[in-house]
Amino acid sequence: MPIDAAGALGAAPRVREIVWDHKDVQLYHLGIGAGRPATDPHELRYTLESRLHVLPSFATVAGGGAPGVIGALSVPGVEVDLADVLHGGQRLRLHRPVPVHGRASAASRVVAVYDKGTAAVLVLRTEVTDRDGPLWTDEAEVYVRGEGGWGGERGPSGRPSPPPAGPPDHVAERALREDQALLYRLTGDVNPLHADPEFAVRAGFRRPVLHGLCTYGATLKSVVDTLLDGDVSRVRAYRTRFAGVVYPGETLRVRMWRPAGAGGAGAGEVRVSVSAVERDDAPVLADTVVRYG
Repeated sequence: MPIDAAGALGAAPRVREIVWDHKDVQLYHLGIGAGRPATDPHELRYTLESRLHVLPSFATVAGGGAPGVIGALSVPGVEVDLADVLHGGQRLRLHRPVPVHGRASAASRVVAVYDKGTAAVLVLRTEVTDRDGPLWTDEAEVYVRGEGGWGGERGPSGRPSPPPAGPPDHVAERALREDQALLYRLTGDVNPLHADPEFAVRAGFRRPVLHGLCTYGATLKSVVDTLLDGDVSRVRAYRTRFAGVVYPGETLRVRMWRPAGAGGAGAGEVRVSVSAVERDDAPVLADTVVRYG
């Protein structure tokens, strides 16, 4: 049966306490590929507790537990097969830098349900606040195949925009480990799609795929390291649309464009596209923007 849009939108927010410390941050950074070379001073900012800085995309896993994509499936009115679920996009807005140690309240609710005809899209928003006030706002777009057709609002187009015209200002390549998905899933997302070959085939893939949020984090790290001098506190917002899959062991090619006249010291934004090198630059992330201050 189609998703009960009214039931999902009318459900009370799910509120939970989340707690994290330096070990969670270090595991996340390792999960997205940090720490290579292990003795590089720039990498030690992500791996050594005495120098630790928190990449803002850690917000997507802070406190452990099920990620937003899975959380959206536990809302009243949403009963779907996990094999039909894809992560459509992710948005993050930082109110303050993410601390190395934290205890906060996370309130999640479905704020939009779109009917795409042959699929449904759920938008799950999570507001995170600690005793000093708001920390971050996170939104996950969840694409559910075969669950549209009830005549609801269609919502914004899901078609990715083309990258900016002209050559990128910077290009970085990030090689992923063969066991990258197995390592990243220790941060909380244990969807079998990323580990179980039989489940991956049932979901329509030739083998387990990398978590979209792992690619999301690795991409942000590339931008921060390349354009922001490794200063994670400068990131203000980050959004992307997942345009294709990544297989563990592949290489990410991260292309970055800055608006004309934008400098490194002030505020601005970076447009980004990401592709898989080994598959003829197959698109991976699209409509990707990092805002910085």
